[in-house]
Amino acid sequence: MQPDLHGMTLAVLGGDAREKILVERLAVLGAHLKVVGLPVEGKNITPCGEIARALAGANALILPVPGIDNQGRIHTAYLEQPLVLLEEHLTLLVPGSPVLVGMARPKLKEMTARANLRLIELMEIDEVAILNSIPSAEGAIQVAMEKLPITIHGSNSVVLGFGRTGTTLARMLHALGARTVVVARNPSQRARAFEMGLGTADLPGLPTVASEADVIFNTIPALVLDERVLLRVRPGTLILDLASSPGGTDFEVARRLGITALLLPGLPGRVAPQTAGEILARVVPRLLAEQLAL
Repeated sequence: MQPDLHGMTLAVLGGDAREKILVERLAVLGAHLKVVGLPVEGKNITPCGEIARALAGANALILPVPGIDNQGRIHTAYLEQPLVLLEEHLTLLVPGSPVLVGMARPKLKEMTARANLRLIELMEIDEVAILNSIPSAEGAIQVAMEKLPITIHGSNSVVLGFGRTGTTLARMLHALGARTVVVARNPSQRARAFEMGLGTADLPGLPTVASEADVIFNTIPALVLDERVLLRVRPGTLILDLASSPGGTDFEVARRLGITALLLPGLPGRVAPQTAGEILARVVPRLLAEQLAL
């Protein structure tokens, strides 16, 4: 059962189809939404032309899943002109107010810390990240199907990392009949992958595993597919990098070697925006109620 959010005023800045669904759900639950950069309207929703107007009197701030870049620009799919969050904007919020975002880059972390606000990264919460791994994995497999000249069934598929997204992805690939190898540093993760019937390797074994792959899916947010590894990759191998920007692939080296390597940020919002929005709408109301003690 979702909480009653009557009496709560929320500022929502930017976003895409995911945030539209979230705003509509929050409004149904009784919250007053002050929105910038989203084409939503209806009861309890007030479109605002300026960030300052939206933040004035708000109990909490909701930013898009990708958050802001290093210039303070807010991700938005619906505005031609960039929407920029300044440090002075955050001073309009009462100290201690929650700021919800999918992933926070260093700039947002610094800004919220200086403003004494509570930063909540939704993708660090297991419930959100595990549910979000479903459209992420499906989207990655969809791209692989479109780009590869072979079927996933029978392919040599490598998954780097066995966290929340890597686990879901490896399970789906295995179910589709791929010969799936998981590369992970953690021995317990490799043990779990083995228990699931998957091949396993540690990171020192990555060059050998990569040399036999038809497709490599990376979920590790560190440079693992460097020149040393890429030199072992066969021509025609596809690399799909699902890690947060800048990914875990040396894309310049891959380009020079003629390897197709794609960084795939925000897959849930691109391939299944309704599902991704419903995931947010399932979790965010409860978080807000907890944070604001309603």
